[in-house]
Amino acid sequence: MRWIKPHLKSSLLGLLNGGEVTPSNLEKRTEGIRQLMLTELGEFGEKHYPKIALRIRYAQDAQGLWYARGDVMAVISAMQGETIARQKVSSITKMFEGLLPGGLGSRRSSLTN
Repeated sequence: MRWIKPHLKSSLLGLLNGGEVTPSNLEKRTEGIRQLMLTELGEFGEKHYPKIALRIRYAQDAQGLWYARGDVMAVISAMQGETIARQKVSSITKMFEGLLPGGLGSRRSSLTN
């Protein structure tokens, strides 16, 4: 009976998250998000907002990067305007699909209507 529990748990999590995420896939996707965030900051962002760049660079997992999105939004907004920042952070947010626990997903905002 004991062998059923881990299998059942992983199956349910796979259904809830939209598919199974292997450790290597998780690592690749997390690094892709990290690199995109750093690219969006650019040299100017890294030079003028070094703490945010370090926070992104040394985030230990997808959740750490998830919480850094607000800072990335603020930096891009300061450099390029809020409209462009919203578009870029929206594309970053889509990359988190299936990587986070259910309670950390994006919610619909009345501001985007």
